[in-house]
Order: sequence, then structure tokens, then C-alpha cells
Amino acid sequence: MGLVEGRFKDNIIVTSADYFINWARLSSIWPMGFGLACCAIEMMATGASRYDLDRLGVVFRPSPRQSDLMIVAGTVTLKMATRLKRLYEQMPEPKYVISMGCCATSGGPYWQHGYHVLKGVDRVVPVDVYVPGCPPRPESLMEGIIKLQEKIRQKTIAKRA
Repeated sequence: MGLVEGRFKDNIIVTSADYFINWARLSSIWPMGFGLACCAIEMMATGASRYDLDRLGVVFRPSPRQSDLMIVAGTVTLKMATRLKRLYEQMPEPKYVISMGCCATSGGPYWQHGYHVLKGVDRVVPVDVYVPGCPPRPESLMEGIIKLQEKIRQKTIAKRA
């Protein structure tokens, strides 16, 4: 009996299901890049070797059905808003959205005179994290992803009776 107790003594972990599921979700975020303007260049630079999002568990995916994060980078026109909404609806639950840059967040410099520009992506899809800037630096996008990971960490999943 002493041999069995000694063998399993250090291998037992007690945790909640919320903590474990949230840890798995925040450690493997798969974004779908929705690059529309100059912010997309900064988003691509963030995914490249210099900034290396892979170390945060972030791997870009080409399909909305494989993604759980949509990064909207750039100016969203009214014509593009319907396509953005359709892609968002194709993503599996739970899904998150980062609005990158002032054009995606509020219409940018085009909001006042551009009748064709959406005045913020949050009018079409719910936004979890806003990344400010014109265009935001790759470090800003990385900070936005870290803020999203903190938000995922705090989420409760299991229903309590």
C-alpha cells in the first residue's frame, strides 16, 4: 500500500472545470484575419517571425469554421459589413472579436464625409477588445490579444445550481 500511495502522491491535481477549460481556450486562440486596409499590414507583421504570435498560442487560420477570434483590421464599408457578419456567424462558439485601429472602431478619418463607411464594427458584431491606433503597432495588437486572454481566463463556464 505504501508503494501505491508514494507513486500517485505528486501526480494529483485538484482544479475547477472552469479553470481548465479557460486555460485551454486562452492557450490556443485561432484568429481569422479580416484585413481590409493598412491595419492588415500591421496584423501580418504581428504574425511574422519578429513578433511571433505562436509563442502566445495564436495561429492564424484561413477559414471562419476553424477560427475562434476575428481580428477586424481596417476600414469596414457598408457593403463589406454584411460579409463580415456572415463570416462571424460561421465561426464556432465561443467566438471573440478584436477591433483593430480607429477605422474599425469608429470609422476613422472617413466617418464624417464617407457615407459608405461603417461607423464602428460594433454595430455589426459584438467586440471584445478594442486596439487603438492608426495603424496600431504590432505590440498593440499583441497587448490586445493578451487582454482577450485575461478576459477568457475570468469567464465562468459551468452553471452553478
